[in-house]
Parts: sequence; C-alpha cells; structure tokens
Amino acid sequence: MAPRGRPAAAAAMPKRGARKRLKFRADDVCSERVTVADYANSDPAVVKSGRVKKAVANAVQQEVKSLCGLEASCVPAEEVLSLSGESCDSSDEMDTKESINGRAASRKKKSKRHKEDPDGGGGEEYPIDIWLLLASYIRPEDIVRFSLICKKAWTVTCTAAFWTRLYRRHYSLDAYLPLRLRPESMEKLHCLRACVIRSLYHMYEPFAARVSRNPAIPDSTPSTLKNSRCLLFWCKKIEGNRQEAMWEFNFKFKKQSPRFKSKCCKGLQPPIQYEEVHTNPDQDCCLLQITTFNFIFVPIVMGMTFTLFTINVSTDMRHHRVRLVFQDAPVRNGKKPRLEQGVQVVLDPVHSVRLLDWWHPQYPFSPKA
Repeated sequence: MAPRGRPAAAAAMPKRGARKRLKFRADDVCSERVTVADYANSDPAVVKSGRVKKAVANAVQQEVKSLCGLEASCVPAEEVLSLSGESCDSSDEMDTKESINGRAASRKKKSKRHKEDPDGGGGEEYPIDIWLLLASYIRPEDIVRFSLICKKAWTVTCTAAFWTRLYRRHYSLDAYLPLRLRPESMEKLHCLRACVIRSLYHMYEPFAARVSRNPAIPDSTPSTLKNSRCLLFWCKKIEGNRQEAMWEFNFKFKKQSPRFKSKCCKGLQPPIQYEEVHTNPDQDCCLLQITTFNFIFVPIVMGMTFTLFTINVSTDMRHHRVRLVFQDAPVRNGKKPRLEQGVQVVLDPVHSVRLLDWWHPQYPFSPKA
C-alpha cells in the first residue's frame, strides 16, 4: 500500500538519472550458479576500484570453507579484503607513477626537439646546384611533379638554364620548326619557357601523339570556353582541292582567371630575375577555328564575353550548324544566359570546328614573341 497523500503510481515510478547497477545476492553465489558471465559482466564500480564487495567475499568464503570442512569463523573476511585492497592500491600507485614518469620523459624529448629545430622541418636542405643537376634527368611530363618537391626545386624550373637544357636534350635535326622555335632564336630570354613548350609539341613524341589523339569538336563540345573574353576575330578565304573555296572564321579567346578569396594570394610568382623567361602573351588563350562552305556575315564581337556554344545538325542534314552567343558581362554560375540581351552568331553549313590551345603546333603566334 502506498502512503497517504501520495498516489500509488508515483511510488512505483523509478527515479530519473539513477544509475542502474547489478545486484549481488549472497544466496546466488554457490558452486552450481557461479559462471564466467558473472565475472565478465561485473559491476563497473568493482572494475574501477579493483575490490570485491564485502557481501560477495563473505559468501564465497563461506562456500569454500563448507566444502573444505572448515568453520566459517576461522579467518575473518576483513583480513582477506584488506590484503587484496593493499595489493591493488600498491599496483595502482606503481602504474600511476610509471605513467607520470613516461609523460614527463616524452615532454622533455619534445622540448629538446623544438630547441634543436625551431621550424619543425626535420629534413635535409640541399643546395640549388643539386636540384639543377637532378632536373637534367626529368621528363617533360614530370616537370610539375618535380617542381612540387620543395621550393628550391620549383626555383630551378624557373631558370633559363633549365629550359635551355630541356630544349637541347630533345632537339632533333629532322623536326620541322618555325623560325622562332629554331636553335638560333632560342638564345633570347624573352618568352623562353613558352617557346620551349611549343617546340616540344613538334619534337617530343608523347606530346605530339597527345595532340593527334584529341577528338573533333562535333564529337566533344567544349565547355572550357564559357565566360571567356574574345580578344580578336578575323576570317580568311581558303583555297583547297574543292572547286569552291571555303572560309575560315577565327575567334581568339582568353580564359577567365580563377578568383581568389584573399586578394594577397594571387598564385606563386616566379623570381624577379626570371620574369622575362616566363613572359607569355598567349597565356590562358585559345583559338576557335570554324570552317564554312560560304562566307557569312559576322557582327563585331571583340571585347565581349562568350557565354554559349552549341553544335547541332544543319538544315540540309549533311553538315553541322554552330551557334555562338556573346554578352557584355560574364554569366554567374548557375544562371542561364539571356539570349535576347546578347549577340548571336550562327554559322551554317559548317565543314569543321577546331579548338587550339596556345601550345598547339597550328596555333598562330607572333614571331617577335
């Protein structure tokens, strides 16, 4: 019965937040009921302190004495518990002392390391001459990996000696090179890096094969031209094997440079003494060549931003139809361009479409570069 003034439900409800622990009963501890699970699933409080509860110890002691024919009052349970407690306390103290000493020793080692090497580098620093010697054995396709090893390795790739040696290593008399890419013209430091890269696409077989493997644009519509700025536009008449001449329309674009959140971080710049070597007027530029069967009037689009490029089937179902859309400002990510506000250029019918990067062998560049 619940006491007066309190409902029966309230008396039966357990207290919230109370930790439920295993209850040990002396009657349950006997030779027939003691199992491995009783020791494995013991009370967490017992595990932390390392001591056994007094009621359990007395029950076990009585059970052992009854089996051995001894009286229960020969050896008091307090002595057994005190001996086990002292041994546990001493072992705990030794463990804590060892852990404290180990932590102190590790702290001393760390402090010594910091005093010896305040920068925390922990490596050997070799002179730049060794990196320049190693650079003589680097393949052209591994230059980026080599420059990412350390700052001195990157500095080596900025020098004129590195690019001159790379050119001489892969130069061959059988290669047909433009006048600007020949050995007598490579003595100039101006645009040396760009000229060496262009020459490698003429002489180095893996780079030449990479250009030949590129698929035609009708099979792979480029998406890298979005938000590029049109720098130049010109067209010319092509005399070929056909009876009627074709027209080639050229659009030179400059790709949009990535924006950094902080204005101070504008990428890694080469040393001042090698700026002339890294000068490249065509950096991030590409050329879009569209060849048509007849002349088509194209409005002025220089200085405008290229926002849309589509290729589909022509009206005669035998050729392609190209549509270009230019606007005054770039289109932000996720927004569609407004066609009514831009300038559309439709070329139909189209014979071929090509996209040439600045290092392509057929990319036109100035011989004074």
